[in-house]
Amino acid sequence: MSKYQYYGYHRPDGQVGSRNYVAVIPSVVCVNEVVEAIVAQTTNSTGFFHHQGCCQLQPDLDIVTESLIGLGKNPNTGAALVVSLGCEGTDVKRIVEEIRQSGKPVELVEVQEIGGTSAAIADGINKAQKLAMQITGMQRAEADLSTFTMGIKCGGSDATSGLASNCVIGYVADKVIDAGGNVIFGETTEFIGAEHILARRAVTPQVGQDILDLVLAMENRAKSVGVDMRKGQPTPGNIKGGLSSIEEKSLGAIVKSGTHPIQGVLDYTAMPPHQGLWIKDTPGREIEVLTGMAIAGAQCMMFSTGRGAPQGFPTVPVIKICGNPHTYERMSRDMDVNAGRIIEGKASIEEVGEELLAQLLRVLSGEVTKGEEIKYTKSMDIYVKGPVI
Repeated sequence: MSKYQYYGYHRPDGQVGSRNYVAVIPSVVCVNEVVEAIVAQTTNSTGFFHHQGCCQLQPDLDIVTESLIGLGKNPNTGAALVVSLGCEGTDVKRIVEEIRQSGKPVELVEVQEIGGTSAAIADGINKAQKLAMQITGMQRAEADLSTFTMGIKCGGSDATSGLASNCVIGYVADKVIDAGGNVIFGETTEFIGAEHILARRAVTPQVGQDILDLVLAMENRAKSVGVDMRKGQPTPGNIKGGLSSIEEKSLGAIVKSGTHPIQGVLDYTAMPPHQGLWIKDTPGREIEVLTGMAIAGAQCMMFSTGRGAPQGFPTVPVIKICGNPHTYERMSRDMDVNAGRIIEGKASIEEVGEELLAQLLRVLSGEVTKGEEIKYTKSMDIYVKGPVI
């Protein structure tokens, strides 16, 4: 047992949640408004307002199905209500059954079967209230940091991200792994130009090759539509923030993974098979990256920014670490940690890292982030690769 403890919700499958939501899960984009109405009338519930599940090729439909299962099985989900239209391409029966196998209570609403939107909303409110009453009496209990999975993201980056906020996250990532926990980072597009450095940290030559192959596949996907990623990045905001090239951006981005060996590369819908540091195949955009981390079982996520990126996630708290002191001053109601003090020479990476670690334990135990406080938590989507047909 590590010296780091927090208080969470112990689940039947052995996971420990930092939150205890009724997750209202639309099986397809077509029922998002039904889900929104149910959530509005039910306390302690939240919805996943994705835009997938219909008119897609089977590989993408499989990804959406497995993603929704992963979100339902995330330890921060105490119970799940699946809302189905009735003619979607996702496997609704599989979603319900696999979430139920984790030991959580699950209910299903079928819009076409029950007789339309108003009837589905009424049925959904009743079922969501029933689920909420089943889980709201649960009490937090002590847990070890070895039960924790940390997701990592950076966005709205500038020159301070790689010098301060990413470094602080890397410090905490090492502490989590030392304590026996999991750390997952992604953003494959932000490995470009630094993939050889990551490959050298792989636990085996095959994992190293998997990292190189992952980046090559992402580049080839962009080239298939006539775009060279090495000449097309960083984004306009990154350029304004002082990042001149994708290589410069990547060298700063990978710092947030810390220093431990990389255990392997995970598909977007996968969970880590054992403890350690893992890469997950994701794009760079926030809404899909955070979803991928939640699918992997993250109970809390670390988000580094320099220019200021405020969004969170429906069921998983997102701690915002800001590397730019001026941005932190302007956006102090959105940013949780001021790593800009490192840039100003007022604190070291280790000092801010210890502060962040202490805040992490408090958030895992129930303290809300600034994003949660202002309810900036709805943005999410699922990473798919094929066309809409």
